[in-house]
Amino acid sequence: MNIHEYQAKELLAKFGAPIAAGFAAFTVEQAVEAMKKLPGPLYVVKAQIHAGGRGKGKFKELPPEAKGGVRLARSEAEVREAAHEMLGNTLVTIQTGEHGKQVNRLYVTDGADIAKEFYLALLVDRATGRVAFVVSTEGGMDIEEVAHSTPEKIHTFDVDPATGFMPHHGRTVAAALGLKGEQAKQAAKVASSLYAAFLGTDASQIEVNPLALTEQGNLLVLDAKVGFDSNAMFRHKDLMELRDESEEDPAELEASKYDLAYIKLDGDIGCMVNGAGLAMATMDIIKLNGMFPANFLDVGGGASKEKVTAAFKIILADPNVKGILVNIFGGIMKCDIIAEGIVAAAKEVNLSVPLVVRLEGTNVQQGKDILANSGLAIVPANDLGDAAKKIVAEVQKAA
Repeated sequence: MNIHEYQAKELLAKFGAPIAAGFAAFTVEQAVEAMKKLPGPLYVVKAQIHAGGRGKGKFKELPPEAKGGVRLARSEAEVREAAHEMLGNTLVTIQTGEHGKQVNRLYVTDGADIAKEFYLALLVDRATGRVAFVVSTEGGMDIEEVAHSTPEKIHTFDVDPATGFMPHHGRTVAAALGLKGEQAKQAAKVASSLYAAFLGTDASQIEVNPLALTEQGNLLVLDAKVGFDSNAMFRHKDLMELRDESEEDPAELEASKYDLAYIKLDGDIGCMVNGAGLAMATMDIIKLNGMFPANFLDVGGGASKEKVTAAFKIILADPNVKGILVNIFGGIMKCDIIAEGIVAAAKEVNLSVPLVVRLEGTNVQQGKDILANSGLAIVPANDLGDAAKKIVAEVQKAA
């Protein structure tokens, strides 16, 4: 689960991170009122969407020369103009894709005299199973480009969970940023606060870009991206209240209501599988046979008939889907339950694309009998390789 920048900064401030004063705004008038609460004379009006690259982005509804989603303002008139142009319009950035995202809220913050910009992030290092710091002097830039062009400017280290964040970790961050004296102490404090926030919220990522050193010698979190482990959100009801469903893919949002793991992709073969590993293998073998998966969908180990029906509907709601491959290895998940769900969903949505089903495991024969007696044009498959070949062939034949 992701949250907006203003929510992230308010959250990090609770753990002691230094942030500039700022207020969220949902209307032009709220943006103006937010500006009046700030000391000025420089203000920053920032579009709030779940995507990076906002400053370099462009609005679909505005001329190409118009400014992007992060603007400086020095008067009420400039704040009003920026808010008017952003709210309700579609911002296209390098991360949104060509479709862009509609801006429904803004963040009006106090400006800062920036002397230097840094990059500081925390994430889970899958190789070590620890929280890792990623630190760079090249803040305010595309960190992927920095990693590609000048990897020596990126420093990483992880924290032993047995000890937690220690003073030497703070000194490591300060040294990586080239800070000394008072600024080094501030850097250590910022790093400590971010680590506490990471653990305290079950975060999956905290990215501060930039972490700014002001002309006055103070470090400030000027932008923050925070994402959480969705599997841990049952422990954080307060964080769930920060969820902005308008920023999520409608199909993925619908899937979450049924506890389905669904991610939309750009291919044309819909997949319904139980188990993440099997789902990945299914996607790979579809590509190996010359076509591309339209989604990742794991129905889990204990899906009901209703859950399977919902999964089927979500797949078929994608207009790019030209065929569906169901690959179920029944253990806890019984093949006859899957079969009943497939038949019910196919009849309810008036299935019009080829469907190949491979079942194996608990109650497999009962499941195959249900499919065979359904009266639907369901193509059975014996194994994964056979299933992939058949769905590709069926789609090509129907084209």
